[in-house]
Amino acid sequence: MARLLALAVLLAAGPAAAQVAPTDAFERHRWQADRHRMEMDRLRARADQREAEARRHALESRLTRMEIEAHRQPEPYIPTTPPALRSPEEERAAREAAAARRRATAEGVGQIDAWLDRGPN
Repeated sequence: MARLLALAVLLAAGPAAAQVAPTDAFERHRWQADRHRMEMDRLRARADQREAEARRHALESRLTRMEIEAHRQPEPYIPTTPPALRSPEEERAAREAAAARRRATAEGVGQIDAWLDRGPN
């Protein structure tokens, strides 16, 4: 029983001693550098894990979107209707209206061009 108790004390003392900072200044800096290195390794591992998780989520969302698009009903085919036939009077009125629109546009552009081409003051 005493041996068992002594063994338990020795086993418990090992990890406890490893957590105590050394008293020597050189050892203390080495110990601190080791702690920083372990923390950086831990942070890098977490960042890699998050990046892998983000890639997995992106892949899953892309697959889900593709599945939804695959199950979507196709849009029905609606053939285009041919242009309505117009009488000669309607054709003439449409041509005159288009000509009037072109003239009005040309006048507006002409005013802008005249303003841009004006001489220096």
